[in-house]
Amino acid sequence: MDNRIKTIVEEFQSFSDWEERYKHLIAMGKELAPMADEHHIEANKVKGCQSQVWLFAELKDGKIHYSGDSDAAIVKGIVALLLKIYSDRDPDEILKIDQNFVEEIGLKQHLSMSRANGLSAMMKQMQMYAVAFKTKIQMGLS
Repeated sequence: MDNRIKTIVEEFQSFSDWEERYKHLIAMGKELAPMADEHHIEANKVKGCQSQVWLFAELKDGKIHYSGDSDAAIVKGIVALLLKIYSDRDPDEILKIDQNFVEEIGLKQHLSMSRANGLSAMMKQMQMYAVAFKTKIQMGLS
């Protein structure tokens, strides 16, 4: 298991119940670096999320850096969690991430159906950015 994912799984498993895990998610969202205003645009909105979620990706030195935001506290925490896992990796690393961490944390089982769908949409969007940047790198356009 990837070290970042292992650390996060252990972090969430250290809480005794889901109320504590939700509080931790909300705290993660509050600590999330603000997303630049110019990235709060329709093109960066994640489709399939009940709340408003924005994801932006840029390639720097061969690694993808993601930034994100949401208008809902728990969802913003989920964005922060995903950024910790996916951000600052090269495209191949991102595409190899085993998404079972969602089950290991217990997150998917404790989200409403619409939030679980939103979580899947966010992870899919991050992978799509990785595919796009990988293609760009392979074509020598980066």
